[in-house]
Amino acid sequence: MAKTEITGLESLGLDNLSRIYWNLSTPELYEQSIMRREGILAHLGPLVVRTGHHTGRSPNDKFIVESKGLDDVNWSKDNKPISEENFEKIFTRMRSYLQTKDLFVQECYAGTDESSRIKVRVISETAWHNLFARNMFVREEDRSKLKGFQPDFTVIDLPRFHAIPEVDGTNSETFIIINFNKRLVLIGGTSYAGEIKKSIFSVMNYLLPKKEILSMHCSANVGKNGDTSLFFGLSGTGKTTLSTDPGRALVGDDEHGWSEKGIFNIEGGCYAKVINLSAEAEPDIYECTRKFGTILENVTIDSRTRYVDLDDDSLTENTRASYPITHLPNIVEDGKAVAPDNIIFLTYDAFGVLPPVARLSTSQAMYHFISGYTAKVAGTEKGVKEPKATFSACFGAPFMIHHPSVYAKLLGEKVEKHDVKCWLVNTGLTGGPYGVGSRFKIKHTRSIINAILDGKLEDVEYAANDVFGFLVPQEAPNVPKDVLNPALAWDDKNAYDETLNQLAGKFVENFKRYENHVDKSIIKGAPNIVR
Repeated sequence: MAKTEITGLESLGLDNLSRIYWNLSTPELYEQSIMRREGILAHLGPLVVRTGHHTGRSPNDKFIVESKGLDDVNWSKDNKPISEENFEKIFTRMRSYLQTKDLFVQECYAGTDESSRIKVRVISETAWHNLFARNMFVREEDRSKLKGFQPDFTVIDLPRFHAIPEVDGTNSETFIIINFNKRLVLIGGTSYAGEIKKSIFSVMNYLLPKKEILSMHCSANVGKNGDTSLFFGLSGTGKTTLSTDPGRALVGDDEHGWSEKGIFNIEGGCYAKVINLSAEAEPDIYECTRKFGTILENVTIDSRTRYVDLDDDSLTENTRASYPITHLPNIVEDGKAVAPDNIIFLTYDAFGVLPPVARLSTSQAMYHFISGYTAKVAGTEKGVKEPKATFSACFGAPFMIHHPSVYAKLLGEKVEKHDVKCWLVNTGLTGGPYGVGSRFKIKHTRSIINAILDGKLEDVEYAANDVFGFLVPQEAPNVPKDVLNPALAWDDKNAYDETLNQLAGKFVENFKRYENHVDKSIIKGAPNIVR
């Protein structure tokens, strides 16, 4: 596709290039990827690629250029500053590196809402990363509109280009740098394609709140009656599994905005973890791993039969599938929905003390939203494993550019305005901590989710938790009463009380960093440690 000088790459200082491939279709990008030995074709059509030693994001290598006018950036370990001088050093060498090289350009949108979306141009040195961008962002199907495409943000993605830490001020040879003044994102030293989508999500997390639009790291679906539900949750909590429901249409599985008009998907695709994925447990996502247009990252494949093995984690446990959302059978085609009726915060509590479901007040919802709690399990030398509390503000701290209180304030205002019901759902352990307790049965969790969405928890009796204060239903359809009360599952009631207080203490300690920045009404949602 030909481009004029005005809409070309000269304005970025990219010249003396070899061939530029503009907005190639999916089959064309397949051909280029295979011809350049970037990936191989698997049985039934997915493209299988490997990302080298970077099989996940590199959070320590993400930077924001420290420029004038960025007083509202929450500078932290997740938003590390880098000087304009060092940005220019890297960018100058990148331009030199690209001379005489082929480039792939994909032009698309971030956001299905026309009034708030941004135009994104992704420039990559590999064809499969360009296909990833085509999968993950919102496509422009009218090719005539791409002739005059003027990007709001440009991503330059060069996996084979490396920084020089002692010269460039980076932490390693890998870098993800966002320059809001120049509206540029530079990525280098990593082949993990997820950096492309998450860098633009970070951009949206900066831009949308300035328009009073809440940007959210969550999934969203819509019921047959038009009711919308949001699912927040960190990795391992079941966000993708529970939001991909055959009885509800998927708006999106990872990134959304909430404006005065309602909910909208920021993406045009899905990026699902596929380790141990089965046709029985997640049939819709499983089918996507067997379709043309899907990219399978770090999934092992038989070199002769070209069958993939989704159970093999020899390369990484973070195996991924990138596919356009249209691969799924039950979606909201325009990626938009009305304001939610229910918001569900998912957590995996490895301490075994949180109930499988609890109703949150607005203050508690804002408190738990800022806390973003789940738990992970760490191993010891002798194989004894202890749970470790993990807190990620707004259930996506690495991508939140403003202070968490900015997003929490917007959430609280919208929850109150639309009378949204907020819930905490524990998909983790019961009956004791890791090594003693067992995980809540998925059939019980699904029954709880269905009861929430069907309004069947409206008229049941509730009891307040002594420490966290949230309301726990005393009955739910198809869920035994003793399952709803985790204290009953512990053999040692004193050990349960002590562990519950310990977890509450971790919440309180974590929240100290936010106390001076949030409204006192949010602090009312904090747990009370009972001595």
